[in-house]
Amino acid sequence: MRDPAVMSGTDFHRLELAGRESLRPAPMSVSEAVAGIVARKATVRQERLSGIHNPWGQAIGFTDAWVFLGLCESQGVVDAARDILGPDIILWDSELFTEMRSYTEFLREGREGRYWPVRPLAGAVVLLPVGQADPQPMAIGLNEIGQNVLEMLDPSAPIYVIRLIPGTSHFDRDPQHPAHRLCMEEQVLINYASRPLWLLSGVDRAKNDLVTGFAAAVPTWASGALPTQRGGEI
Repeated sequence: MRDPAVMSGTDFHRLELAGRESLRPAPMSVSEAVAGIVARKATVRQERLSGIHNPWGQAIGFTDAWVFLGLCESQGVVDAARDILGPDIILWDSELFTEMRSYTEFLREGREGRYWPVRPLAGAVVLLPVGQADPQPMAIGLNEIGQNVLEMLDPSAPIYVIRLIPGTSHFDRDPQHPAHRLCMEEQVLINYASRPLWLLSGVDRAKNDLVTGFAAAVPTWASGALPTQRGGEI
């Protein structure tokens, strides 16, 4: 068995389901997963769509996170990111925006990069217009991304944002890191300090913690109903 520190999400999926595949529902397609979330977008807080690729995160309550993890690990995404980051690539976050105009506003406010607890600060954002039949990944360096990159896309369509860092950068898990503290103030439902990291390509050259976060979440039936706000919003 491979070392858990270097196992991919797909490896964990296979391990988790070994001998009991029949107990798991058929996996969703990307279009089904996105359509299901878009249909209930008025009741889902944006913060809940952060880390949607994490099978041990909060997304398990309303979608199949493995579908989004598969997108993050796809060869097209890795190849696009490699042109910017080089051979060593680490996935640390992804987020679905049900309307592209929401991400445009996020960029307009200068928030992309604001919550990245990374030193040296470097990375790439891969954009996937998942509302299209055959979405093609577009990678942009963190320092180059701006709202103009979305000008040719439908502002009402969903977009999937994948956040990657090079293997030469260190992801700081100290909750006192300025990026973590700012995130806790402005995005209170998000805790990046405990998020799992995936080594998508190459080598981790910055001695990152690639183990934290790979633990099963408490089932929703055991933890009670999800907190609600504003008429059922989660």
